[in-house]
Amino acid sequence: MQYRNLGRTGIKVSPYGLGALMFATQMGNDPQDSIRIIHRALDAGINLVDTADVYADSEEVVAKALAGRRDNVVLTTKFGLPDRGGVDGPNQQGASRRWIMTAVENSLRRLGTDYIDVYQLQRPDPDTDVEETLSALTDLVRAGKIRAFGTSTMPASDLVEAHAVAEQRGLQRFRTEQPPYSILTRGIEREVLPVAQRYGMGVLVWGPLAQGMLTGRVRRGQDTDVIRARFLTRAFGDEQRLDAVENLITLADEAGLSMPHLAMAFAISHPGVTSALLGPRTMQHLDDLLAGLETTLPDDVLDRIDEIVPPGTDIGVLDQAYLPPAITTTALRRRPPAERSAV
Repeated sequence: MQYRNLGRTGIKVSPYGLGALMFATQMGNDPQDSIRIIHRALDAGINLVDTADVYADSEEVVAKALAGRRDNVVLTTKFGLPDRGGVDGPNQQGASRRWIMTAVENSLRRLGTDYIDVYQLQRPDPDTDVEETLSALTDLVRAGKIRAFGTSTMPASDLVEAHAVAEQRGLQRFRTEQPPYSILTRGIEREVLPVAQRYGMGVLVWGPLAQGMLTGRVRRGQDTDVIRARFLTRAFGDEQRLDAVENLITLADEAGLSMPHLAMAFAISHPGVTSALLGPRTMQHLDDLLAGLETTLPDDVLDRIDEIVPPGTDIGVLDQAYLPPAITTTALRRRPPAERSAV
């Protein structure tokens, strides 16, 4: 395993990381099966395990799997979305100091550890001053409860602002970013990856298989996996994704690669990407992906991918994509009626 620097944290991680969403019991996996999958990944040299406080009981399952192996693992978790504990209150979410101090203790308890390697804000919180967030997270670093902290799906402009505030106020800064990235979702190549590289941030990408679209199992005109195909084409809204997938399958065949191996090799080929998160549901899924760990894509294959999906573009919009309030809140795009009539 060739380990990579996680930005400038001094932490080294494997180019494939293990995403733990699928290990939540509610996803249909037996916890003992999930533990065996985690152990298999660790035995193969993967040393990064990523979870979140909203992934049902994923943190507890990860804790059991890491018993006796914690010191050899870079453990990351996330906060910010409404807590999975069923508490539905306005202060049980977000990036305020009040919630961060509660959320980290909850995760430490569930993970059965006294420190988290990288603690990540799962979605931007426009209601909280970034200085408030950075101050609280800096205190957690100084207290030894976290080693570093980062973001997920943070727009490039917000990352730049946060780094400026950290420098001005003498605070620790965001050290990592966790955005979606795949052959079908390349928008981060425009600004997020260049900004991350400029500030020496590690980048842990999720969704490298495009939520199943790049497994090779979702095909145009086939009845296999019909339910998933219908869901994906509805959720991501377009025939263009299926057209791109068909072209990529042809390319993979010509290159002598499976679709998952092509997709994973692409995700970790960008110099701004540190690690791509796998989300295996079964041991077979994991073994299939691990078999492609040494795959590298030659320039001619990367050029063909660029022709199919141009750099910096997304085909469709992920249903999990972060949309800022300026887009989602109608009132922010329209003048009050009194002002409109006065024009």
